[in-house]
Amino acid sequence: MTGTLSPTLPDVTDRAVRAIREHAPECEAAQDVTPGAASALRGSGYTRLSLPRERGGLGAGLEEYAAAQTRLGEANAALALVLAMHTHVVGSAFQGGTLPEPMLAALARASLEGQLVNALASEPELGSPSRGGLPRTAVTPDGPGGWLLTGRKTWATGARALGLAVVSAATPEGTVARVLVPMDAPGVRIEATWEGSLALRGTGSHDVVFDGVPVSGEHLAPPGPAHPASSAWFWTAIAATYLGVGFAALHALTDYARQRVPTALGAPIATLPRVQENVGRIATDLSAARALLLEAARAWDRQPGADAVPGLAAAKAHATNAAVSATDLAVRVAGGAALTPALTLERLLRDARAGLTHPPADEVSYASLGAARLGVEARR
Repeated sequence: MTGTLSPTLPDVTDRAVRAIREHAPECEAAQDVTPGAASALRGSGYTRLSLPRERGGLGAGLEEYAAAQTRLGEANAALALVLAMHTHVVGSAFQGGTLPEPMLAALARASLEGQLVNALASEPELGSPSRGGLPRTAVTPDGPGGWLLTGRKTWATGARALGLAVVSAATPEGTVARVLVPMDAPGVRIEATWEGSLALRGTGSHDVVFDGVPVSGEHLAPPGPAHPASSAWFWTAIAATYLGVGFAALHALTDYARQRVPTALGAPIATLPRVQENVGRIATDLSAARALLLEAARAWDRQPGADAVPGLAAAKAHATNAAVSATDLAVRVAGGAALTPALTLERLLRDARAGLTHPPADEVSYASLGAARLGVEARR
C-alpha cells in the first residue's frame, strides 16, 4: 500500500471491509478468490495489522484483533478468513518466537508488501493436525543446507491468492518441521478441489501439491515445543470471523423485518411480538459471545501465556455456536424468503456452520476451561 501517512488500525480495517464487500459476490460465484479480490485484499493494508510495530506493522493486540476481525466476518466470512489466516500466522509467529529470524524477516517483508500468507497443515490422510499424527508431506535433504518438499495439503484457504505458505512437513527423523515456501516456486501447483463446497465458497480452499520444491535451509524451522500464542491467535481469528457472520444474520433479519409487510397484517412483521422476541434472543446471544471473546482476548493481552488459553478456547466454541444459532433462528423467523439468495441468509446459514469444523472441538474447548477452573489437568 502506498501513501505518505502511515495507516492506522481503523484505516486498514475499513479498507478491508470495503474490499470484502465489493468482491465477495464475484468470489462466491467463482468459488475462488478472484485476482481482483486478491489485489484488493493485499492493497487494504490489513496484512500489517498483527505485525509488531518494531517491524513496521500496526502491532494490534488480541483484543483489537478480535474487534477488527469481527467486522470483516460480518462483511463476508470467506474473504475474511483469507485475511484471518495471514494475520493469525504473523501474529503468533512473532509473539511466540517459534520461527528462526530468516523466516520471521520473510513474514515481515510479505506483510509490509501486502503478500498474503497461510499455514498449510491439513492433509487427506492426516485430517486436522490438531489431533496429532505425522504428515505425509515430507522434507528430504538436498545438498549442503538445502531441502526438497514433497506432498499435498488440503483446505488451503485463499490458495490462489497466497504469496507465501508455512508448510508443516515430516523430517527424516520422524519429527515435524515447518518450511517457508513461495507459492510461485517451481514444483508448487494448485488443484481445484473446492468447487461445490457447502460453505465458504469464496475462500478457494483448494489442495496444494508440492513436487520436489526446493527449500533453503534458513527457511526451515526445526521441531520445537508449541507456544500458546499459536492457539491464542488462531482461535481468536476463528471466533471473531464467525461471530461476524452471526451479526450479519441479525442485521439481515432486522432489515427484512422492517421492510416485509404482508397484506394480511398491513404492517411490517417487525411489529409482531414473536419476531421481536427472536430478534432479541439473537442479539443477546451474539452480544454475550462478543463480550466473552473480548474479555478472553483482553486477559491474554494483559498476561500472554498458557493460563489465558482456556478462556480463548471457550470463547471460540461459544462464538461459533452463537453464529450457528443466530443464522438458524434468523432463517426460521424470515421463513421461505430466507431460502433465496436475495436475502443472504441462506449463505450465512451455510457459512456459520463451517465454524464448527475448526479446532478446537466444543468438548475440548469447554473441558479446557473447566479443568482450569477446577485446578486439574485437562484430559483428551
